[in-house]
Amino acid sequence: MSATANPVANSSGSVTNQAIQVLQGPYITNTYGGGIQCQGPTRNFTPYVTGSVSASKPYEDYYDDPVYDVTDNFGAFDADGNEIGDGILDNPGKVSFYKKTRTGQKDNYSLGLGFSMTWSTPTDKNLQDLCKQAATTQIELTNQIVANKRLDFEIARLKNCGELKLKGIQFHPKSPYYKVCADVLVNNPPGHKHPHYHEIPSVSSSVSETQNAMPSLHDSSDAALLGAPLTTR
Repeated sequence: MSATANPVANSSGSVTNQAIQVLQGPYITNTYGGGIQCQGPTRNFTPYVTGSVSASKPYEDYYDDPVYDVTDNFGAFDADGNEIGDGILDNPGKVSFYKKTRTGQKDNYSLGLGFSMTWSTPTDKNLQDLCKQAATTQIELTNQIVANKRLDFEIARLKNCGELKLKGIQFHPKSPYYKVCADVLVNNPPGHKHPHYHEIPSVSSSVSETQNAMPSLHDSSDAALLGAPLTTR
């Protein structure tokens, strides 16, 4: 009779490492023109979702485990004369039946939820204040330049429209460009009336001095004409 020990040990396992990497981006940069750029504080909010699934294929929840025939009934006797086995299986390799055995196989699921947040601020507040002041000045300068350009445009429109109206040139009222000069008015210069009159001084004194040299007037209407003040229109 002999016995052979044949122990078998099986082990398996898996390890999954997951990591979340947070990358800090650059500061938010605002450009205001004139080469002025200001960087402000930056807040980074990064939500994330992680998950994993592990499974074995094909999936078997049970397997048939064979049960072998170990009958050993004949071959030897004990001291009392009872028949005992001789240590040799009567039906070696014969399967008596199969039994259901659980495999323990299962699917593994994992889910991770979370978020990461970083807050970045400049360390020198004075530089931030100076940059904001420069940005405000640049914005005011830009607005003033735009206002000057608008004034130049309106003055040029007023001048050209006025000169054209003095010459009797204008758009037709139904023209889409009539409104370009619609608000331009042409008035008289200061101190000038239209229509206006000029008075001519009386010449009666000069007429009396020259009566001796001139022939006498017999027509009363001519005499009245010489003595009356004249006006022109």
